[in-house]
Amino acid sequence: QVQLVESGGGLVHPGGSLRLSCAASGSSISAYNMAWARQTPGSQREREHIAGLTAGGRYDYDDSVKGRFTISRDNAKNTVYLQMNNLRPGDRAVYYCHAYNDGWEDYWGQGTQVTVSS
Repeated sequence: QVQLVESGGGLVHPGGSLRLSCAASGSSISAYNMAWARQTPGSQREREHIAGLTAGGRYDYDDSVKGRFTISRDNAKNTVYLQMNNLRPGDRAVYYCHAYNDGWEDYWGQGTQVTVSS
């Protein structure tokens, strides 16, 4: 079992930056693929995968955040980060941390709200 707790969300002006953190407990994240997803409040769309970092060190980014967002992991602190730069109003969403492996394990945090507004 892995428990995930996100933090670092808030209100930021367009062009600003935020760093989200995802603190894991229960198991080491070193064996898991880690990712961030987001969902716009009130949207019918499912959570959108925006950034991933596998246990083997492979990165992937959605085109909407490529070049602006960076995912990283600190296995010693059992924490995953999402550095978000040059934020836009369209980035407004609830951001979720996601841990999964190639088997059946699939864990989500409760989410942290990011609002981008002037």
